[in-house]
Amino acid sequence: MNHPSDLKYAATHEWVKIEGELVITGITEHAQQALGDLVYVEAPAVGSRVIAGEQAGVVESVKTASDIHAPVSGEVVEVNTALEDDPDFVNDSPYDQGWIYKIRPDHMADVEQLLNSAEYEAGL
Repeated sequence: MNHPSDLKYAATHEWVKIEGELVITGITEHAQQALGDLVYVEAPAVGSRVIAGEQAGVVESVKTASDIHAPVSGEVVEVNTALEDDPDFVNDSPYDQGWIYKIRPDHMADVEQLLNSAEYEAGL
């Protein structure tokens, strides 16, 4: 499986990429493969606050629904609206076009507490 080494990972199968003062997040390829073809993505609302480890959204596949957990606490500043019409982006490109939302974290240092790719893979 592909787990890019430049990303950080939550044990709940979300990934994080630092982009300036923001973090981009989505679900990992492992999570996407376990769920199967996604048919719906519910991202948190822009302007809402998310709390690390708590539910921030939902992804639904033909098999099941699964919560998306916030990898860090902060304010949601952007969501990937392309997923409303085409949740397949998560299936086809979970680390690029399939990102789900961007957070302005309360503490950027919290990102460093997440797992690196080797630690994430060891926990699978």
